[in-house]
This record gives sequence, structure tokens and C-alpha cells, in this order.
Amino acid sequence: MSKKRKNLNELKPREAAKVSGFSRLNEAMVIKLREIGFAEGDEVEVLGRGIFGGTPLSVRVNQTVIALRLPEARLVEVDS
Repeated sequence: MSKKRKNLNELKPREAAKVSGFSRLNEAMVIKLREIGFAEGDEVEVLGRGIFGGTPLSVRVNQTVIALRLPEARLVEVDS
């Protein structure tokens, strides 16, 4: 089975994937995402989405639940 690369914001609730990298569109935000625990090879799972426009996104990474806005989630590249 081949892996499909997409951004974290494209995952559906309860869908898991592995972090494959980060978009370079906003280096400052990528640094913050790394500081809160995102790294290549980590498994992430979307737990749910807010009712207004799908934001915030509730995500589990490394046994920690984190809320992300869609622009932040778009910076995280995943293989599902």
C-alpha cells in the first residue's frame, strides 16, 4: 500500500498518520510547532474539529492533546 502525503488539516476525525515534514511557508510557526512536540516520524491523530468552520482542530501527538488553528495544521505534512 502506498502512502499518501497530505497536510494535517486534511485528515478526518479519528484518522491517524505520521508526520513527514513541515511546510516552509511560515518558519516561525514551524519552530513553535516543533517546540510543542511535533517532529518527523511522530504519529498524529485528529480527534475532532470545531463546529464553526472546522477550527480548532483537536490533535493527539505523543500522548498529548493539542488544539491547532487551520493555518497551523496546514504547515504539518503527514503520510497516511
